[in-house]
Amino acid sequence: MAERPLDGIKVLELGQLLAGPFTGTQLAYFGAEVIKVEPPQGGDPIRGWRVVQEGTSLWWYSIGRNKKSVTLDLKSDKGRELVYELIKQCDVLIENFRPGKMESWGLGPEDIKKDCPDLIYTRISGYGQTGPYAHQPGFASVTEGFSGFRYLNGFPGEAPVRPNLSLGDTLAGQQAFIGILLALLQRNKCTGGNTKGGGQVVDVALYEAMFNTLEAVVPEYDGAGVIRQPSGTTVTGIVPTNTYRCADGKFVIIGGNGDSIFKRLMKAAGAPEMAEDPGLADNAGRVEQEQKIDAVLSAWCAAHSSDAVLEKLTQANVPGGPVFNVEDMMSDPHYQDRGMFEAVDTPGGKLKIPAITPKLQSTPGRTDWAGPGLGQHNKEIYEKWLGLTEEEIEALKGLGVI
Repeated sequence: MAERPLDGIKVLELGQLLAGPFTGTQLAYFGAEVIKVEPPQGGDPIRGWRVVQEGTSLWWYSIGRNKKSVTLDLKSDKGRELVYELIKQCDVLIENFRPGKMESWGLGPEDIKKDCPDLIYTRISGYGQTGPYAHQPGFASVTEGFSGFRYLNGFPGEAPVRPNLSLGDTLAGQQAFIGILLALLQRNKCTGGNTKGGGQVVDVALYEAMFNTLEAVVPEYDGAGVIRQPSGTTVTGIVPTNTYRCADGKFVIIGGNGDSIFKRLMKAAGAPEMAEDPGLADNAGRVEQEQKIDAVLSAWCAAHSSDAVLEKLTQANVPGGPVFNVEDMMSDPHYQDRGMFEAVDTPGGKLKIPAITPKLQSTPGRTDWAGPGLGQHNKEIYEKWLGLTEEEIEALKGLGVI
């Protein structure tokens, strides 16, 4: 098989649900050996969330891909002893418990630093490891509001809208992934791969992952006292960029906010006089007449099918596109050509799961197997990594430790 960038990197994934596991998924996709530690009873709750077939969530086969599953009761002394031994053999640890939990188990960064000076200790939580809110529970839904993101997401005068996704978890997982890569790069620079002491803590907060999406919101407030408000399907101060309903009931998105693009757009929409209007020649002028521009574009789209509108936009070289659902994506030739779906074997048969980006030309990531069964790799890992005998493993099973 082709080489991958993280081949040889060993990762221990603790915690459950989305942010921590998604971090591990990305590392495993690009070659790391990721050992996922799960509670013996039930495993990660994602195994039973949303659409379940053959007793397992379809989501699990994506988030658990390329990982090896072992079971350990971290509430038991023996379980914590075993996980400590696993940590000592790893390059990266991922945990997304509430701050202080790992320390209460004697597994915090300072507890293991002596034996694991090279470890990249990755911590994901709602509000980060420090600060007055650090110990508050922080699910993505709550931290998206705290971050300022939800305030902007919706329509003026209405309740803020939640996208039907856990964006805070996913973006925090991506930030943790980046942080781990940066820490590994720094470790290699510091140690040359030979000496000890290049490890560090990567501290990721869900609210901060969302906060990083806010673009100019902070400097606009600090410099001009402007509090950006929700704006529905538009973006404040950039015109035209909006979503329009077509005659067939489908929506299209049009981004015509470049000066020359705007001229081509209005000609395509049958309003050449607006294309040549000097008052609309730049974005500042268009912002003042946003309602007029949107009224013309809304009427144009309403009079034509979405396919006809998109064809016109393509001919005029104006950015525009459909609003896809998952069925649209999976039948689209561009998605197919870019290899955005990968087929894996599951107990229920072949299943398509999303590919993970970015795409690397020489050392791309790949899915080798779907999410494993609970504790599927107990024997392999406990024998290979910890040197336990089959009898010892059976004894631990009998005690409920694994």
